[in-house]
Amino acid sequence: MFETLTGRLNQLFTQLRRRGKLTEADVDAAMREVRLALLEADVHYSVVKDFIARVRSRAVGAEVSKALDPGQQVIKIVNEELIATLGQAAPLNLIGEKPRTLMLVGLQGSGKTTAAGKLANYLRSRGERVFLVAGDPYRPAAAEQLRTLGRQLDVPVFFEADVKPPDLARRAFEKARNGGYTVVIVDTAGRSQLDESLMDELQAIVRKVPPTETLLVVDAMIGQEALHVAEGFRNAVPLTGLIMTKMDGDSRGGAAISIRSVTGVPIKFIATGEKLDALEAFQPERLASRILGMGDVLGLIEKAEAAYDEQQARKQAERLSKGQFTLEDWAEIMKSTKKMGSISQMMDMLPGEMGRAARSVDPQEVERSLKRTEAIINSMTPGERRDPDILNASRRRRIARGCGLEVQDVNRLIKQFREMQKLMRSLQKTGGRGLSRIFG
Repeated sequence: MFETLTGRLNQLFTQLRRRGKLTEADVDAAMREVRLALLEADVHYSVVKDFIARVRSRAVGAEVSKALDPGQQVIKIVNEELIATLGQAAPLNLIGEKPRTLMLVGLQGSGKTTAAGKLANYLRSRGERVFLVAGDPYRPAAAEQLRTLGRQLDVPVFFEADVKPPDLARRAFEKARNGGYTVVIVDTAGRSQLDESLMDELQAIVRKVPPTETLLVVDAMIGQEALHVAEGFRNAVPLTGLIMTKMDGDSRGGAAISIRSVTGVPIKFIATGEKLDALEAFQPERLASRILGMGDVLGLIEKAEAAYDEQQARKQAERLSKGQFTLEDWAEIMKSTKKMGSISQMMDMLPGEMGRAARSVDPQEVERSLKRTEAIINSMTPGERRDPDILNASRRRRIARGCGLEVQDVNRLIKQFREMQKLMRSLQKTGGRGLSRIFG
């Protein structure tokens, strides 16, 4: 996400940090680079113009000239103005009589149905009883796709054939109210482009079941066209928020930076992957930090807390403190890490030099390496995982055949495991003080 923009800005900030004092000419040169970086990222030109004017106004004033480190002060100003451009966080409005209705709207192919499933998963994890409504009778298999997502989440999905979407939404609302559900999510139909019939249908649904939130699902990969889509829907129905999808793709991210300033509609969620848990509540401070290469440590911690079982983690910590580290422990750590999301997402959240070093590694190769490691460990017996000393040549050949890899791959894994065991013993002997020695 924002990989090209982050790279360009990081190069610029490195140059600024090397200068002891910034002149007005230095600021102007830096602003030209920031302008180019934002325009290349597909940020709307009017947003770029206002952003650069605000940053320059502050950067050539006393705020920077009197700073002990002018370069870092400019970076701080860019960060603050980027947060202001992205807009304030706007949490979902879930106040009022239950069930509250959330209506998802958008063009075909924007990821509406998948977003409905992700939103259902997000709300259910926060204690809501969710009821999904398949309100798209036109797209083949749309209802079945939502049913499949509902089965994965154990969330009911309402659909009736040959019933117009406004009437369907009303029947679903009554059923949800009688069933004691707290949130109704209506997945509406989309079109390949904005048209009058689509808007008429959405307005009819709003009249039948007034939604608490009307969320526009926008594909971040369509660039500045997302702004026109948002304005078109906003003129027809009262939009309350946006869900930006495919933020993990090769999009340049400019739409996310521009859309609040241009349309006035707040971003409420960003989708950062294909899995049903890959939906994040929009936090402008965290997104700005990631764009500027500063990472998102709080987001990483939240992912870890959601993925790790507290009791299991405590047991592992006790075992590690005693120097008892087995291949079973390694497998459990990898399993929990996979729950946190893709490697590229986690690398994106690492701050500073650590993040830059991580981003220099190919995340796909790391993913492949983890899969190979997991396959090898899964091909072992429980006894072999607990005591790798018993892995003689014939056992290693059997494990290699079982996972479809070479004996050399098994040998490499055992060597890596031995090194990790030595590390754990070293930490156990020093009570953790060996970290500074090991990692420099």
